[in-house]
Amino acid sequence: MVRAHVVVTGLVQGVWYRESCRREADTRGLSGWVTNRMDGAVEAVFEGPEPAVAEVVAWCRMGPPRAEVAGIEVRLERPEGLVGFRVR
Repeated sequence: MVRAHVVVTGLVQGVWYRESCRREADTRGLSGWVTNRMDGAVEAVFEGPEPAVAEVVAWCRMGPPRAEVAGIEVRLERPEGLVGFRVR
């Protein structure tokens, strides 16, 4: 199990980024959350097997079709044992 804490910048709010992110995480059986930040970024945490977390982090670099990702910051953290994935 690994945990990735991700902050995505660019045109990532108002383009279905959070819901698309939830679907990508659910498809891979990951736990965690995704939320819009006040500064216009999207922040997410993904917990699960390393290959699945790596896949969803790679997806975050592109996002859904209407998103324009300018940058992504990824920090690996100690897993907390989250259950399920939710949009905050």
